[in-house]
Amino acid sequence: MAEKDTRKVTIAAIADLAGVSVPTVSRVLNGRSDVAVQTRERVEELLTRHGYRRRPSAARTSSGLLDLVFPDLDSPWAVEIIRGVEDVAHAAGIGTVVSAIHRRNASAKQWLDGVRSRATEGVIFVTSMVEPPLQAELRRLNIPVVLVDADGIPQQDAPTVGATNWAGGLAATEYLIRLGHRRIGFITGLPQLMCSRARMDGYRAAMESAGLPVDDGLVYQGDFYHESGFAGGTHLLRLPDPPTAIFASCDQMALGVYEAVRQQGLRVGDDVSVVGFDDLPEVRWSSPPMTTVRQPLAEMGMVAARTVLRLARGEHVESPRMELATELVVRDSAAPPRVR
Repeated sequence: MAEKDTRKVTIAAIADLAGVSVPTVSRVLNGRSDVAVQTRERVEELLTRHGYRRRPSAARTSSGLLDLVFPDLDSPWAVEIIRGVEDVAHAAGIGTVVSAIHRRNASAKQWLDGVRSRATEGVIFVTSMVEPPLQAELRRLNIPVVLVDADGIPQQDAPTVGATNWAGGLAATEYLIRLGHRRIGFITGLPQLMCSRARMDGYRAAMESAGLPVDDGLVYQGDFYHESGFAGGTHLLRLPDPPTAIFASCDQMALGVYEAVRQQGLRVGDDVSVVGFDDLPEVRWSSPPMTTVRQPLAEMGMVAARTVLRLARGEHVESPRMELATELVVRDSAAPPRVR
């Protein structure tokens, strides 16, 4: 009976008993040093108690890989997050597998099959919308997960890395008010996303704090893409009493506003002030260079990577929610309003 029980012992079973990931158990078996002492001792005790004997056919070795998963890869801020994750992974001697799961069951299943085969160290999701079947399978495999919640409220009990979106929206709007603007248009992101609502709330708080009315007619619903920024800018500038400044809740939409301003025969900065959000690399080369709120995207990727590697080593993460500070970056796209 004992021999029969021994054959049933797997790395996954030991990982489950120890409360660690499968790659962590594999690292202990391989004698690697990047495992916390207490975790190593706990795993080794369980391996001994359950009579685990390493067999080449059954052993699942650590591949030294991190999985970085986006809902899609058509946004330039994805490149910044990848850069941050890659910096940490490279320093740790670990590779990065970048995937896009387009909210399709077949896509998610294919990705999960790959995760099982490559014994990933951990997963970073750049989304809050992790489907329950994915959550359940990753928990079963004891693979640690960290969320970079650029788009909403996390649905999973996992550490999250975000930015101070409300403070960023407040800072951008307050800056325009200090310049003398009183009619300030705002182009929102998708309303179901927490970051969109936080930036909108920051805009409203700044207006109300300054004693300025929040005119719903100056708020346009965007979707974080250039086209909605262009449509929103065109709509706002064609109003009978157009705004003298427009705050767009991402740089891509702000660049769309630039084109709307141009097509109206006006100039950004001189005739209409424009402020964005993100501080993507290209906006410093726009004409004029864009004033924007810097969201530390690369740093968010770095923190997420460090956190998931700590979890993979069996270490405790003190804070389940980490928010990195945003910062207003002043360039040339905003100026005091012209007297009309």
